[in-house]
Amino acid sequence: MFRILWTIGGGLALAVGIDGLVLPMGPTTPLLLLAAFCFARSSPRLEMWLVEHPRFGPPIRDWRAEGAISLRAKTMALVGVAATFLFSGFLQLPGGVLAV
Repeated sequence: MFRILWTIGGGLALAVGIDGLVLPMGPTTPLLLLAAFCFARSSPRLEMWLVEHPRFGPPIRDWRAEGAISLRAKTMALVGVAATFLFSGFLQLPGGVLAV
């Protein structure tokens, strides 16, 4: 019973984490870490697939090895946030929206 709940939780975290790849400010890495945590308790096969995935695996492996997100990932996140803010300013969105 609990294995099914862990699997569902991991699947939901993975799905929302994948959405974070295309949505600005989406918390991709924390959700991938949560998915790996859930899969570790439900299915070693799914955990291995996620950790060894070419796109999703590196942040998880970095976290497990160093206890931190890589500098490259932090830089990419900062560039994405800055680009979104600049594009929002280019669109002349109201100041209240930009403040959020």
